[in-house]
Amino acid sequence: MEDKKLNDRLAKIKHKFIVLSGKGGVGKSTIAANLALAFAKKGFKTGLLDVDVHGPSIPKMFGAHGAHLTSSGNTILPYEYGDNLKVISVGLMLENSNQPVIWRGPLKYSAIKQFIEEVEWGELDYLVVDCPPGTGDEPLSVVQLLGSNCSGIIVTTPQQVATVDVAKCINFCDQLKLPVKGIIENMSGFICPHCNEEVNIFSSGGGEKLSKEFNVDFLGKIPIEPGIVKSGDEGKPYLGNKNDTIAAEKFREIIDSLIEKASSSMP
Repeated sequence: MEDKKLNDRLAKIKHKFIVLSGKGGVGKSTIAANLALAFAKKGFKTGLLDVDVHGPSIPKMFGAHGAHLTSSGNTILPYEYGDNLKVISVGLMLENSNQPVIWRGPLKYSAIKQFIEEVEWGELDYLVVDCPPGTGDEPLSVVQLLGSNCSGIIVTTPQQVATVDVAKCINFCDQLKLPVKGIIENMSGFICPHCNEEVNIFSSGGGEKLSKEFNVDFLGKIPIEPGIVKSGDEGKPYLGNKNDTIAAEKFREIIDSLIEKASSSMP
């Protein structure tokens, strides 16, 4: 009965993107949040599932700090952001933001399963999953539970100290038979707001090098943009604002590429 309930829920989700990285601090949650919002702003019914159990930051990025999930009968009602985006996170279950989540693996698996099968996601065009760094319990649970029509999006920063760990994440996807839609190189250069000169603070080209090494598509580079940090701190996702920055344009190019890839993979 539980398997049927899970499968019935998954059957209503067309495309599933798991945002992964073997390295912390690469901006994975920022990427996941803005990808999900961009899908929603294009009119797609979108879900954002935050499975970073010990460090959930998605609620803060959407101004949902202090908000709590509600339920209807045995069904969990997600936090809704605008007309097309539904959000679920452990952070929406905590009494306060300083409360630690002290869970072992089996409990995390149960919680993630519950967030998939017992949430009123409805019909979704896209489900974006934000995972914690590494290749442990949470990403493993998500891949096993989501099943088919599921792909990975790998996030890295340019420097070698990051790409070494991110390579392990690509091998993780390979071992679990999870197709990788592509690699995003985040924090790829800083464009000076005064002279428009680009400075490669964290080196450059690490993501492209990984894509060639593992024969994976390279989705694009997103430069360091102070507005991205500010928007996250203010609880207003970066792409929720009208802007014509290079970073916003890069995000839009990546979204268009993912939509094209998803539509071409439809049966």
